[in-house]
Amino acid sequence: MQSLIARIKKEGQNLGNGILKVDSFVNHQVDASLMDEAGREFARQFKNIGATKILTAEISGIAPAVFTGLHMNLPVVYARKRKPITMPDQVLLTLAPSHTKGRTVELIVSPEYLAGGENVLIIDDFLASGATIMGLVRLAEAAGANLVGIGALIEKTFEAGRSILTPLGVPIVSLAAIKSMDEDKISFA
Repeated sequence: MQSLIARIKKEGQNLGNGILKVDSFVNHQVDASLMDEAGREFARQFKNIGATKILTAEISGIAPAVFTGLHMNLPVVYARKRKPITMPDQVLLTLAPSHTKGRTVELIVSPEYLAGGENVLIIDDFLASGATIMGLVRLAEAAGANLVGIGALIEKTFEAGRSILTPLGVPIVSLAAIKSMDEDKISFA
C-alpha cells in the first residue's frame, strides 16, 4: 500500500535492533484515514476467505483490525495483556515474547467472544518474528476456531516471521514489506 510506505518513509524512525517507530500514525497516535484505507485493502484481499471474526492483539493491532472489521462487517476481538475483573475465571491464555517491550506478555481472550467453529482472520500491526501472531493462532486453536487468514500492516521480512506462519496454509498479506533496517535506513522489498 503506497500511502503506508510513503508514511513510513516520511515519519518512521529506525531505532536500531529491528525496532521501527511508527508512533505518529499507528502505535500511539492513530491516523484514522490511513487505517481506514488499510482496512479497506485488507477487506479487498480477504473478501473470499469466509471470515466470521477478526482477532488481534492489544493495543497496536486494534486500529487496523477495527477498520478491517468495519469494511468486512465483522466483529473484532482483541487479546488483552491483563485480565480485567469483568472477564470470567476460565479464559483462553497464551504467552508471547514482545520485541518492543523486551519481555514476554500474556495474551488473554474471554471464551465468550472466541468460540469453536468461528473462521478467524488475524490482523496485527507488525509481522516480524511471528511470535505475537503465533500466540493469536494458539488462542484461536484453543477456542476450536479455524484460522482463515493473517494480515499485517508492516512486515519486517528480515526477521523471517512469515516462514513460521507459512506452514499454517492460510493467506498472509502485508501492506508494507521492509527488507532491511541497516544503520538509520529503512529499505522496502
